[in-house]
Amino acid sequence: MIPLSILDLSVVTTGTKPAAALRNSIDLARHADGLGYVRYWLAEHHNLASVASPAPDLMIGQIAAVTKNIRVGSGGVMLPNHAPLVVAERFKMLEALFPGRIDLGLGRAPGTDGATAHALRSRLDRRDGDDFLERLQELILWETRGFPPGHPYNNVVAMPDDSPLPPIWLLGSSDYSSELAAQIGMGFAFAHHFASHDAVDAMTTYHDRFTPSGWRATPHGILAVAAVTAETDAEADRLASSMDLNRLRRDRGQYLPLPSVEEALAYPYTDSERASIARNRARLFVGSPATVMQKLQPMIAASKADELMVITAVYDHDARKKSYSLLADTFGLGKQAAA
Repeated sequence: MIPLSILDLSVVTTGTKPAAALRNSIDLARHADGLGYVRYWLAEHHNLASVASPAPDLMIGQIAAVTKNIRVGSGGVMLPNHAPLVVAERFKMLEALFPGRIDLGLGRAPGTDGATAHALRSRLDRRDGDDFLERLQELILWETRGFPPGHPYNNVVAMPDDSPLPPIWLLGSSDYSSELAAQIGMGFAFAHHFASHDAVDAMTTYHDRFTPSGWRATPHGILAVAAVTAETDAEADRLASSMDLNRLRRDRGQYLPLPSVEEALAYPYTDSERASIARNRARLFVGSPATVMQKLQPMIAASKADELMVITAVYDHDARKKSYSLLADTFGLGKQAAA
């Protein structure tokens, strides 16, 4: 059965303050470690009332310290917001402290609005246009020490120099990152949960065009999906109603804390709003374990996914943990761990 992983946004709800959301992430990671999930990734978002963590590297250290087996990583570090040397130093430190358990996922987007992105980058050496590839190349050079003779960085060492960078994964929601990850031979994670580009196309393109490299000998594509699982279809549908209203508000530019199920069910939806929710539900996987499995399997097979990464952004923390427990049972994680 395909390995399972978790993408966590440290979701803030109308009943859960940001500090509590961060503690929930640590609790959920412990839970996932016991269930046999492969990795636990933290996202980087800024100036969003619905997301508590703007610094995945800090959360990675906290979570790796209280777990034993699960890999912990970034899903991802938004590279244009950071000097590549800083990213190299922080993730080499994490790798030194938790060898063999850290992942470095990199994204191109700012993870925020334009004004906040400017504030994040205003003191960096910004270049006009998309400089992600240039920053990625510099990050790699800090690891390989490949700066040419005479380069001003030639005598600068990313410390600790006896620890390597952890495995690098390129994140994407379009065909650009899938092609780039294939070309340079890195791992790839596709964000189906918010992408407009076809997941099957991106994932199969990555596998078909992959070129072995010093980073990876074979391709490894992670399919990230939003899923809500409960004992029954009706209960899962009820839990997902919070996500329905949240998505409706986000489409209007309202990035508010996740509403409760009661608030979502009481909301006076118009016909057009219900139609919008129905369209968004097409990208969600909601239901009992059997229902979710039935919906997921065709996409897993068609996309050639090597791993499934699940984000479950529901209001109740215990319901979130239960959803991941049911998925673990359905995909046989306990049996895999025992074997």
